[in-house]
Amino acid sequence: LEKSTRGRGVTVIFGDGAGAVVLSRSEDTTKGILSTHLHSEGKHAKELALIGPATNRWVDKIMSENDPEDTSYYPYMNGNFVFKHAVTRFSEVIHEALMSNGFETSDIDMLIPHQANLRISQFIQKKMGLGDDNVYNNIMRYGNTTAASIPIALSEAHLEGKIKPGDLVCLAAFGSGFTWASALIRW
Repeated sequence: LEKSTRGRGVTVIFGDGAGAVVLSRSEDTTKGILSTHLHSEGKHAKELALIGPATNRWVDKIMSENDPEDTSYYPYMNGNFVFKHAVTRFSEVIHEALMSNGFETSDIDMLIPHQANLRISQFIQKKMGLGDDNVYNNIMRYGNTTAASIPIALSEAHLEGKIKPGDLVCLAAFGSGFTWASALIRW
């Protein structure tokens, strides 16, 4: 096999995982999802994206028939650009959720950020003045499990007893296509 450095800017970052959260209706109006906030900035979409088809069936056929140097079929991330925007957008969308519900940063019992980069989480934690017990990270164990990272971290934090009934939980994410979001939950 031929050695390749193609995709080395992203392949060492991504882990593998799956996660889901099951919601149900409740008569208890003192808990649940308080608000969600979703944003995108399409002009930066190509800075973190998979431009070409993503299925192996298509990739194998296209790569064997076309230019093997065509990298549009592989994930791309402009790391420095994404980092700078992520720390800004995370902070903004978390504050948006808090302000929309009349809370302050100090009211957060648990922040579960998308597990994209530990340095991003640590930067946000420090910027918001949150303690180690108020931010849950598991990227050290799994890498960036992309869309599964928050459900996996939420499940682990709950199972470890780090989220208790009545806690204010904030979820925040930043992702491809240049999107970012938050959800504020009364557990």
